[in-house]
Amino acid sequence: MKALVLSGGAGTRLRPITHTSAKQLVPVANKPVLFYGLESIADAGITDVGMIVGDTAEEIENAVGDGSKFGLRITYIPQERPLGLAHAVLIARDWLGDDDFVMYLGDNFIVGGITGLVDEFRRHRPDAQILLTHVADPRSFGVAELDASGQVIGLEEKPERPKSDLALVGVYLFTPAIHDAVRAVKPSWRGELEITHAIQHLIDFRADVRCTVIHGYWKDTGNVVDMLEVNRSVLEGIERRIDGEVDEASETIGRVVIEEGARISNSRIVGPAVIGAGTVVGDSYVGPFTSVAENCRITDSELEFSIVLRDSSIDGVRRIESSLIGRHVEVTPAPSVPSAHRFVLGDHSKVQIHT
Repeated sequence: MKALVLSGGAGTRLRPITHTSAKQLVPVANKPVLFYGLESIADAGITDVGMIVGDTAEEIENAVGDGSKFGLRITYIPQERPLGLAHAVLIARDWLGDDDFVMYLGDNFIVGGITGLVDEFRRHRPDAQILLTHVADPRSFGVAELDASGQVIGLEEKPERPKSDLALVGVYLFTPAIHDAVRAVKPSWRGELEITHAIQHLIDFRADVRCTVIHGYWKDTGNVVDMLEVNRSVLEGIERRIDGEVDEASETIGRVVIEEGARISNSRIVGPAVIGAGTVVGDSYVGPFTSVAENCRITDSELEFSIVLRDSSIDGVRRIESSLIGRHVEVTPAPSVPSAHRFVLGDHSKVQIHT
């Protein structure tokens, strides 16, 4: 069995971060979200991975390499433009051959991994197996309709009037039957070859399409809110580890990780939180659910429920929360502006001013 990992796409919902960085490499608890998926694939006993790459191919390849650090063999498959998930299967046809495969969206995060799902697929080997989860607003997802017995009878991509609240999670398992299906579908109104249409083609031709409804934690990390939520979820599972320097005037509370080479002085770090290697925190407060990457500088500031990417500095800022701060960013207070009022008042006016 092989894995096809999708690591192209523009990441428009994470701009401006993704103007200069691949969305799959934005870190969660100081590790790129893509790496969690690759580790899940390796844990499931899959070693051969085809990785679909686009405009950020060089950055992805530099980060992932040949896959050996994950116990994987990576083959990079270029995609000129992001033309849909079914298009990714189409261009990977030669590499996939006649093997079964799992397709994994590189910016998705599933707590607990995919080992159970892969094992179930191997036992029963349906033509396709999809993951579903209940969501509050299914209009932003592919949506499944089930019959009374729980069988998949229909799929729609981002419907205006969803027939259920069951959204497709970004992990799919297929036999070679999917290849005929992706060749049969036409571009959608979005100009893309939709994997939902290809799976619907299988359903229409009475192929064996099964689903698993998951109730655990899943996130598509395509926007800032979800990225911060995934960061929170991962940090909840960390163990306390202090490898860097913490002076006597500082306090670390709870599950705090201070990486080797980091220095904490006259500061308070409240976990769960991670401070990356080479980062300096002085005269500051870093609160729960915060990840600060390597070689940052936090001075005379307060930071909570946020992600700070590498080589950034925050100096003299009273409070930052629920924020995603990119690489090589400088955050400082704005210059003070003298307080003044300017009026043009008519006769017999009455003015009240809060001072």
